[in-house]
Order: sequence, then C-alpha cells, then structure tokens
Amino acid sequence: MQTTTERRRATVTRNTRETRIEVEIDLDGDGTCQLKLGVPFLEHMLEQVARHGLIDLRIEAAGDLDIDDHHTVEDVGITLGQALTRALGDKAGVRRYGHSYVPLDEALSRVVVDLSGRPGLTFAVDFPRARVGNFDVDLFAEFFQGFVNHAACTLHVDCLRGRNTHHVIETIFKAFGRALRMAVEADPRMAGITPSTKGTLTG
Repeated sequence: MQTTTERRRATVTRNTRETRIEVEIDLDGDGTCQLKLGVPFLEHMLEQVARHGLIDLRIEAAGDLDIDDHHTVEDVGITLGQALTRALGDKAGVRRYGHSYVPLDEALSRVVVDLSGRPGLTFAVDFPRARVGNFDVDLFAEFFQGFVNHAACTLHVDCLRGRNTHHVIETIFKAFGRALRMAVEADPRMAGITPSTKGTLTG
C-alpha cells in the first residue's frame, strides 16, 4: 500500500485461492484507466467510473474465469473499496455526500453515496434481461456489495426507468462515478474538518 499527502493515492493487492487482484487508485486524477480483468463488460463499466469520476484507475485481475465471473467481479469490488478507503485516509475536508442522476436514451439511474464509515447497500434495480452478451448482470449487485463492505460507505443505487439492459447498467456506473467524484471532492469550507458531528467517519 502506498499513500501520499500531495495526492490521494493507494495501491492494494488481494490474493486468494480464487483471485489475484491489484488496484491502484488516484482520487485526484483525470480519468486515466488501465484495466486487465478478463471480464470485458466489467472493464467497460469501470471505464465509466474512471472517466466520469475523474479517478485514475489501474486494475489487474486473474481469477477463476473457467468457473464463472463471480469471484473476479466480487473481488474487484472488494479491492476497489479497500483502495478507496486507504486513499481517503481520515476523510477530513471532503464533501462526504455525493449524488448523481444519469440518463442514457430511455434509461435513467440515480446513485447516492455517503462516506459514512458504515457499510450499507440498497440496490433497487430490475434488469430487463439476465445477461448482456455472456455477462450475468446479477453480479453487479455482488460488485457493489463487496465495494461498500470495504469502502465502509452507504450506497443507494436506483434505476428509475429503462428498457435496454446495457443502457441501464451504463447509467448506473456513470452515476456511481459522478457521485463518488462529488463525495471525495475537497470542500474548501471544511478544510481540515471531518464532516461529522461525531468527529470521525470510521464507523
């Protein structure tokens, strides 16, 4: 793990018998993204998070894809959550809350995040189809659950409407990136102050 005081960066490695994953994150980046996961549709969605969140991401994963994508998708969410936590440090001076509505043609989704120190996921999404190509879309709930458990944040993901499953998922990930961007942004009026009456955002 590496962090700096100048830029909020972290590197996290997770090795299990099912996956080997390394995540590098820079919360003060420009949306640069390097992904090698072996799961093309997840890569496409994480590109949306990097670009719309202005978060630099490098993720490499080697998982048991011969079985299915489940462990890789879930463990990428876990490791990304760990990296976000380390990059944020004590969270002093951040806005803490972030939200975004994103449309794509007929689809519209809303994502709201609170860097609360408490993991919680509400995932209110009814996918029109069970798969996009070979990808099982139910795995996205596992991705976000892994993320919130290890980012220790509260996350509400709502698809408000949509007929095209690809469009629905893309609006979710674009809104997720933009909500994160808002939540981790420095608030000049909160410089050096933890945005909580408890004085901590660690649980």
